[in-house]
Amino acid sequence: MTNPPTFEELFRRCERSAVHLEMRDGYMRSDPAFIDWSRGQVIEPAERWRTWLDIAKEATGRGVSVRRARIVSEPVSDYIRFEHSVTDGLNIKAGEEVGWLPRQRATALALPGNDYWVFDDKAALINHFDGAGEALEAEYTEDPHLVSFLATSFGAVWKLVVPHTEYRLV
Repeated sequence: MTNPPTFEELFRRCERSAVHLEMRDGYMRSDPAFIDWSRGQVIEPAERWRTWLDIAKEATGRGVSVRRARIVSEPVSDYIRFEHSVTDGLNIKAGEEVGWLPRQRATALALPGNDYWVFDDKAALINHFDGAGEALEAEYTEDPHLVSFLATSFGAVWKLVVPHTEYRLV
């Protein structure tokens, strides 16, 4: 495929579900929002991530189920504390369901090596990061075997997550 769809296009095409699995304990520590939060500044998600809020709200408004599962080490990293602190004002406000899974409870799960999104169980966007958590180019696929594996992996994780409203940082 010469021109894979953009992330926004994938969301706009999505009809039923978009699921996202996050498995790292830190992402893009160069993000100005994380840097400001680390310095004690209050972060207003609606100001920082307007584009994401608009995309996700539009999808959930059409009835698309958007779920995000985060596998985290405990005690959690500072980056996970940051993510947790903005989840209500960002992800939940956008209509997402968010669940947290302590890494110790994920040992028996067959998981892929990378974070990813799956859209309508038909297409996937696989996220790649360098060793410092900085984003690299994402990989798009419609390979039915890979997409099925990713969707199944997410389902196994989702069965074990603690809903965001119940998850307490350790």
